[in-house]
Amino acid sequence: MTNNGLRGNYENMSDDFRVAQNYANYTSDHQDVWRRLYQRQLELLPNRASSVFINSLKQLDFANEIPRFDIVNQQLLAATGWELIGVPGLLPDEVFFTHLANRRFPVTIWIREPHEFDYIVEPDLFHDFFGHVPMLFNQHLADYVQAYGLGALKAFKLGGLTYLARLYWYTIEFGLVLEPEGLRAYGAGILSSPGELAHATAPILPASEIATRQWLHFDLVRMMQTRYQIDCFQSTYFAIDSFEQLITETAPDFSLLYKALNKLPVLSPDAHEATDQRL
Repeated sequence: MTNNGLRGNYENMSDDFRVAQNYANYTSDHQDVWRRLYQRQLELLPNRASSVFINSLKQLDFANEIPRFDIVNQQLLAATGWELIGVPGLLPDEVFFTHLANRRFPVTIWIREPHEFDYIVEPDLFHDFFGHVPMLFNQHLADYVQAYGLGALKAFKLGGLTYLARLYWYTIEFGLVLEPEGLRAYGAGILSSPGELAHATAPILPASEIATRQWLHFDLVRMMQTRYQIDCFQSTYFAIDSFEQLITETAPDFSLLYKALNKLPVLSPDAHEATDQRL
């Protein structure tokens, strides 16, 4: 198989795209990039990241070196029954969802180079680990991610994968949660990005004011109708009341929902609907 222009070495992987982490391949420059990325995000987390994320990150304590997957797996398996597997980079949808359905989280083994410190096109080790792994220590989110993988495999046959991709984007990647102290981020795309973290958790403006972003209450249909942006900050964020809500509201079978969505319009990322429930 070729990598089709994707970054990462896909030559020595197993049939399910696993590769060894090969920790000795990380150079001092790679370790330095990790430490600087980690420290930058750590300073931005207070009053922006969910309490679950912050508490899990403290337990992991990998501020000074790139994490070793085998060590993390000892903690993660005991906590929620998940394990990390090394992968060369982006995976085909079915491979990715199969891993999630079996409580295996793929983590890219390579980390960005020093000149890519502020921006990188494809998710790297820092995004995958720092953004996603701490939240897998929360039982509710860990169960949600597995249920998502199982649902996505079913969606292949039902023509619902586009809708599920939007759900993944607005929850696992760019989700917010309403905590007693205020609005906090739990999505990996927010937590691993300094710019997005500030953008997503900025003071909420009144609906009457023109703004570059809006915050809406969790709305399953609205999320699945809404396209997302991959090359700029998000225009719309959805906030859950709790992680229990995330599990409860996505538990029903989506078969009939996909049919209903096929009859509804696709909404732009910055759409404003009269029925929107704004924070």
